[in-house]
Amino acid sequence: MFLNPFEDFFGIFFSCSFIKKYCESITVLRILESAGEHCARFLDVKVRNITAPIVQADEVYSFVQCQPHIAKEDDEERGEFWTFLSIAKYEKLIINYRVGKRTGENAVAFLTDLRSRMDMRFQLTTDGFRGYCNHYSGAGNVEDILGDVCDYATETKHFAKDPNYVGRRKYFAPELIKITRKLRFGNPLMSEATTSHAERTNLSLRTFNRRFVRRTLNFSKKVENHRHAVALFVAVFNFCRVHKSLNGKTPAMAARLTDHKWTVEELLSAQI
Repeated sequence: MFLNPFEDFFGIFFSCSFIKKYCESITVLRILESAGEHCARFLDVKVRNITAPIVQADEVYSFVQCQPHIAKEDDEERGEFWTFLSIAKYEKLIINYRVGKRTGENAVAFLTDLRSRMDMRFQLTTDGFRGYCNHYSGAGNVEDILGDVCDYATETKHFAKDPNYVGRRKYFAPELIKITRKLRFGNPLMSEATTSHAERTNLSLRTFNRRFVRRTLNFSKKVENHRHAVALFVAVFNFCRVHKSLNGKTPAMAARLTDHKWTVEELLSAQI
């Protein structure tokens, strides 16, 4: 029996493992888009009226489609991207997030969103990024947006400089030589003025989301897919993942947003 040459060709073509993986990747990306959009809407509605006394904020570096030295500085779709995260220290809850360039405009949007989710006066600690504060005073976006609802301090880590280093970016931080904490406004408890817990959450993000692993080919190719992946991570982290430090509770349980650990199926099928 002779086969039609076109049928024979396409039969062999679609049996190739590469093509199968390509087709599967299309399906996975569609699932990511659907799940990411659902989780973003879910978090926007569910994570509200938070009563957390100590909040920390930090930003996680990543890049989309190409490394920063290849993309133009004003390219809104490629190059360097940062994920802003705010963390409730004791509850381990990711209160809000924002994916974008590390600019004052994104810092303003991030802080405005944070304010809308809090239901009590709280203490906030960030690094010395100028999107948050002025280097020489307490004045800045944090004071403008949160000045009447929070007490604010900054923590700046100083690292040793290698005079022999020549390159674009170090992937591993050099030796830490000094930490400077500064009271910006209000009455923050300086013993609680640290971003270490937010930085530990950054590690979880890099560990559980391959798009943030450095020096690999897993980086996001589209910024929208990057945002979807972050939304999915935050939702699972808050509602589905039990933390040992919380005695078997999830961050959402510790923050009294729910009374049980959610399954991924329950999360993705939740009515909004």
